[in-house]
Amino acid sequence: MKLKVFHDGQFWIGVVEEVVDDQLRAGKVMFGTEPKDTEILEFVNNEMLVFMEKRKFQLEMKVKEKKINPKRLSRQVSREMQTEGVSAYTHQALQLELQAHKKERKNLTKEAKEALAEKKWELKKNKRKAKHRGH
Repeated sequence: MKLKVFHDGQFWIGVVEEVVDDQLRAGKVMFGTEPKDTEILEFVNNEMLVFMEKRKFQLEMKVKEKKINPKRLSRQVSREMQTEGVSAYTHQALQLELQAHKKERKNLTKEAKEALAEKKWELKKNKRKAKHRGH
């Protein structure tokens, strides 16, 4: 699991990536103001596993596993520390999740509008009946 924290121009964002059996799961956490080391450590220790369990979208990716020289590994880590943003695979996974949330939100909004229209119709119908009751 990797957590990358960066500033996107407005907020501090953390992107969590997890690769299991050539499947990538990714999630985005918004920290708001610049997070302190203790806040990040608390997120990693307490909330990150639960956060990643909620991620349902997985993306197929090809990963080559081979032993890496420790010096090369340290160079790769320093390179990743310098780069900002997320990888293409992570970006795709985040977009899939965003689209799913958008569809879900759209369905909920549609159901709420229909329920409100039905409620208004019932009120209107009851008003009409009350007018025709007689005195």
